Amino acid sequence: MLTKVFSAALRGVEALEVEIEVNGGPGDPQIIVVGLPDASVRESRDRVITAIANSGFRWPRSRMTVNLAPADVKKEGPSFDLPIALGMLAVEDGVEIPRLSRCLVAGELGLTGEVRAIKGALPIALEARRRRKKAVIVPMANAAEASVVEGIQVFGVTSLREAYDILCERKHAEPVTPMLADARARLAEVGEVDFSEVKGQNQVKRAIEVAVAGNHNLMLIGPPGSGKSMLSKRIATIMPPMSLDEAIETTKIHSICGLLGDDRCFVFNRPFRAPHHTISDVGLLGGSTNPTPGEVSLSHNGVLFLDELPEFKRSTLEVMRQPLEDGHVIVSRAAGTMKFPADFMLVAAMNPCPCGFRFRCNRLETGGWG
Repeated sequence: MLTKVFSAALRGVEALEVEIEVNGGPGDPQIIVVGLPDASVRESRDRVITAIANSGFRWPRSRMTVNLAPADVKKEGPSFDLPIALGMLAVEDGVEIPRLSRCLVAGELGLTGEVRAIKGALPIALEARRRRKKAVIVPMANAAEASVVEGIQVFGVTSLREAYDILCERKHAEPVTPMLADARARLAEVGEVDFSEVKGQNQVKRAIEVAVAGNHNLMLIGPPGSGKSMLSKRIATIMPPMSLDEAIETTKIHSICGLLGDDRCFVFNRPFRAPHHTISDVGLLGGSTNPTPGEVSLSHNGVLFLDELPEFKRSTLEVMRQPLEDGHVIVSRAAGTMKFPADFMLVAAMNPCPCGFRFRCNRLETGGWG
């Protein structure tokens, strides 16, 4: 018997639908996963088998072949555990589950059968809507994040048993309440810090206001303790509130990088990122074997703050030329070429000389960094 389950793989900041075909046939009981899976996907065989057994289902007794299509796209991450397990259960029971073709499923399985959180729930829900699916089934920890997407039902599950019962209509489940209205209302909320808290520094505040109004980059030069970092952290609070589309685009990037959680399922305020000066080129721009967003993309629609600018490596600063000019980053690796959004306001801070007190220190008569 052959069963198809639909899931999604992450590519850059987008999701790509993956059709998971599960076929049961004669032979020694084993699971064969094909379709360019990485190590974490291949290891899902052991997780899935144990989760099925510990969830009270019958152990699969046939040879299971799992194909992840399209086969020329590399599949990464544990989010395929849940759809693979559901496909195997449908094949083992010999039943047709009509809901499988109308929904998109993603989730990591624990050995007890619990469903754990995944990265990229929001891009997956957007892909499901684009593919005209009726619903998505994701871990309960990611349900609020996915519910921002309009026009699709989101079901959060905590276990493999619960997901299977919902698909087989053995259990009535209500979709998660959409948080779109709440997201719209909270986009204008004030964060933990605010620009109005700054007392004095009128000239600097005026310069910052002009820079924000014209979307200019900014450099702050002054001795230690003059308030450069304090002012920089509050620049994002005087930028216009993000539109819903901007907030969704920003949340997608943070979701793919695994920066969302139970207490932060949506990015309501403009991001502020302040990487350390020891950051690498890949950490700032993005990359690695399978390209992922870097700090310039995590600060998209917000502020990228580089404190102690002269301490950054020259090569690290050079890689920011393209995103500053184009508003996006193109990263080419063996796994493919990815395009990441990177439209941010660059704010840099530095001391006027190595010791920080030019014209006040006898160690440097001429001052400067030369």
